[in-house]
Amino acid sequence: MHELGIVFHVINLVEDVAKENELTKVTRVKLSLGEVSGVIPHYLSDCWQWAADKNDLLRGSTLEIEELPARTICNSCGKAYETVRYAKICPHCGGDDTELLQGNEVELKEIEAE
Repeated sequence: MHELGIVFHVINLVEDVAKENELTKVTRVKLSLGEVSGVIPHYLSDCWQWAADKNDLLRGSTLEIEELPARTICNSCGKAYETVRYAKICPHCGGDDTELLQGNEVELKEIEAE
């Protein structure tokens, strides 16, 4: 379960931001999570609750997850499409010279504090 490792990393980031800004209590953390990131939102939330409750700064905080759809662009025709639905083959031209535009992110977006 790599979700716990991700949670520990996010907690470290939040602690750094809290220290820089002299925050003593964080109430909410918002993450952007890409559709093809390989991270399972439910597992991430469970790990967050467990780990945050062991941390004075984060005890009782909530984790908000914004899921981002995966989008791919075709380098042959220049059109974007839904990655999960069509995978690597462009539905517009049939080309396979494609690149993921978004959808594999795990990003810290917001921190709310008292």
